[in-house]
Amino acid sequence: MGKQSWQNLIDVADIEKNDATPVQFGQQLLAVYDTVDGYFVSNNRCTHAGANLCDGYFDGKNIECPLHQGLFDARTGVAIAAPATRNLQMIKCRVQHGTLQIYI
Repeated sequence: MGKQSWQNLIDVADIEKNDATPVQFGQQLLAVYDTVDGYFVSNNRCTHAGANLCDGYFDGKNIECPLHQGLFDARTGVAIAAPATRNLQMIKCRVQHGTLQIYI
């Protein structure tokens, strides 16, 4: 495995405001959340049944899976409502010069 570094993910201007934006990064489909506390990034698949989280309801803090309504805190990845019991894998991110970057 190579050394970790900051990688450009998406221009901030392309992130859907107050919503969840799906972003392809290599072979990974990620979710970028524009939350009340800033930007956060996770894997875009529900840990329960693999549904696309960006298709679910987002309230600025929590993302609801569109398949079975499992609920996750988009800022921490914590599963907060059944049937979701495993937390989301969160990815460290930052904004640099108008671009959201992830640390991988």
